[in-house]
Amino acid sequence: MSASRSMRAPSAVNGAEDDLVVVRPEGLYCPPGDFFIDPWRPVDRAVITHAHADHARAGHRHYLAHDDAAGVLRRRLGDGIALQTLPYGEPVTHRGVRVSLHPAGHVLGSAQIRLEHAGRVWVASGDYKTQADGTCPPFEPVRCDAFITESTFGLPVYRWPSPATLLREILDWWRANADAGRASVLYCYAFGKAQRILHALAGEGEGEGTAIGPILVHGAIDVLNDAYRAAGVRLAPCLRVTGLDDRRAGHPRALVLAPPSAQGTPWLRRFGDHADAFASGWMQLRGTRRRRGVDRGFVMSDHADWPGLQAAIAATGASRVFVTHGHVDVMVRWLNERGLAARGFATGYGDEEDGKDDRNDKDAGDGDGDGDGDGERDKGPGAPDGADALSGPREEGAA
Repeated sequence: MSASRSMRAPSAVNGAEDDLVVVRPEGLYCPPGDFFIDPWRPVDRAVITHAHADHARAGHRHYLAHDDAAGVLRRRLGDGIALQTLPYGEPVTHRGVRVSLHPAGHVLGSAQIRLEHAGRVWVASGDYKTQADGTCPPFEPVRCDAFITESTFGLPVYRWPSPATLLREILDWWRANADAGRASVLYCYAFGKAQRILHALAGEGEGEGTAIGPILVHGAIDVLNDAYRAAGVRLAPCLRVTGLDDRRAGHPRALVLAPPSAQGTPWLRRFGDHADAFASGWMQLRGTRRRRGVDRGFVMSDHADWPGLQAAIAATGASRVFVTHGHVDVMVRWLNERGLAARGFATGYGDEEDGKDDRNDKDAGDGDGDGDGDGERDKGPGAPDGADALSGPREEGAA
């Protein structure tokens, strides 16, 4: 197992010379291993935490990710990418750095990256949440000396309801709309949140939906459901909107899951006078719901809330913490006040929570100018068959 070519190791820019991870213009870089984690510019070797577009970008020569991320990565980046995958906890050693992947609880195939070298252990979290939802293995704290964490919702105001409370709110809203003869359009990110909703509704199943009515999904969601089902995740039965008989006067009892980019497009005409809602952690703030222009907001996120971030960081036992994106200044100050050595890392992450991630699936659109699907995927330069992102043998046992 060997890479086809190596890069000259650049010097540190944002971090000490002997740190296991520093920030380079291309992304988070591991100097002794000569590879990057979730780089935002094309590089030779990229270790990917998950398949959201702000973390998994086209153009890298070699990719390493979790087994369950493969299907979504290939759909979004092209079947021809040079992709090496690992299960959780199975290490591979590259240039003396022992690398292993551990559950992040964010979306299917999401992983924290554990690096061990010369007696030091660093962990890069990628995006994560600490609330289990059944669609991917829950977040697993990994002990380390230094922890690189996100802080998307790093303010005390962000506190998520329980999954049971969230489901009850969605069902009550849907039932009220159905009784009034209106379709219920729920905007949610196509990769992650949509499948969480479908998994939660699986227990309410009845034919092609629930006792309330049918479940319809946008094409951008439908193409990603297959990856979840292939991984053994149970999803409620649903129908893709494309090809449905639209003469049924707006599908008045249906729950319709659609990506945010479908809002305000002609695609919605088939549902007539419908109710709409948005599922996002940003719905914690009433002003965000008003700006979105929807009837209802559901507080739902695939990221850790404020208590979750605190608990996750504490569970690592790390004395050094690096904050990559979100409310960086607030989190850094809070950590420093509690005796940890914390600082920010300037990165290129964050598009997923802005809804830009849902524009990255070929053939995902349902026509009618819905704004989804961006045509041919950028396959990048690729690499020779058999080339792996990280050289060296796999090891037995967890890191």
